[in-house]
Amino acid sequence: MEENKKNIFIAGHNGMVGSALHRLLKNVSNVNLITKNRNELDLCNQNDVKNFFYSNEIDEVYIAAGLVGGINANDNKPANFIYENTMINVNVIHYAYMSGVKKLMALGSSCIYPKYSKQPINEEDLMTGSLERTNEFYGIAKITALKLCESYRRQYKVDFRSAMPTNLYGIGDNYNPSDSHVIPGLIRKFHEAKIKKKESVEIWGTGSPIREFLYVDDLASALIEVMNISYDNYNEITNENNRHINIGSGLTIAIKDLALRIKKIIGFNGHLIFDESKPDGTPIKIINSEKFYNFFKWQPSMSLEDGLKLSYNDFIKRYSKKD
Repeated sequence: MEENKKNIFIAGHNGMVGSALHRLLKNVSNVNLITKNRNELDLCNQNDVKNFFYSNEIDEVYIAAGLVGGINANDNKPANFIYENTMINVNVIHYAYMSGVKKLMALGSSCIYPKYSKQPINEEDLMTGSLERTNEFYGIAKITALKLCESYRRQYKVDFRSAMPTNLYGIGDNYNPSDSHVIPGLIRKFHEAKIKKKESVEIWGTGSPIREFLYVDDLASALIEVMNISYDNYNEITNENNRHINIGSGLTIAIKDLALRIKKIIGFNGHLIFDESKPDGTPIKIINSEKFYNFFKWQPSMSLEDGLKLSYNDFIKRYSKKD
């Protein structure tokens, strides 16, 4: 490893968030990136993670690894979601501390907040009510990650931080129809319907839920901003009992309107059928990012329209050739 450079480990560098961080950090002059593929390092294996951290002089860690998926995947594989995500965060956070890592960033998910939180959702709303049933196990694993960072920070005074991003989309997303999130799932559905000249596309739920979306490269930029401030500044902008910080776009849209926008971008000319027998999930989910925006004076650079176009181009490049 080169001297006078920060050694930064991105756990999950092949995923959507990890690859976005990699794109932004790879050309930073004082950064030496460390990455490991899943077959090189099993983050669920405590001994492997221990040996990895003790064998490398790592200065900073971004935890972007984990098992992710949409409503269907979360509902059908709750054990997988709670086990894998909990083990990854427990192992990485603990051995980052044990090996002397200077800074660490863990990521939450908007499903950590109660199903019927007041809108927009504040950091202080964490653990004030029941989670949405369809993704509560994933949510519990993510709450564990945030509380691990908070507890190690409180007890050992280490500079471990956590951010709570809103719903993400963009390059590197998962377009698998069985476990994708809403935007990549709709992109695939409309694309396949267009190619097969179908008359309609079926969408789960009523289309009425309201969601907030943030392009993944904008999140990566925001995470780097949060990592670059001092220990004291981070304490200043976060609450003593909830040391994570919300990062959202402030831009919201109903699922039905989102579907219509994606339909237009892809050029599907059929009509939509909403299957109201399927779950909607949380009725409305918007996070309050005032603490972040007031301190950093930062704004996302990607509009939803442009982000959806880039996402569709990414799908064409990565998936349509396989079909």
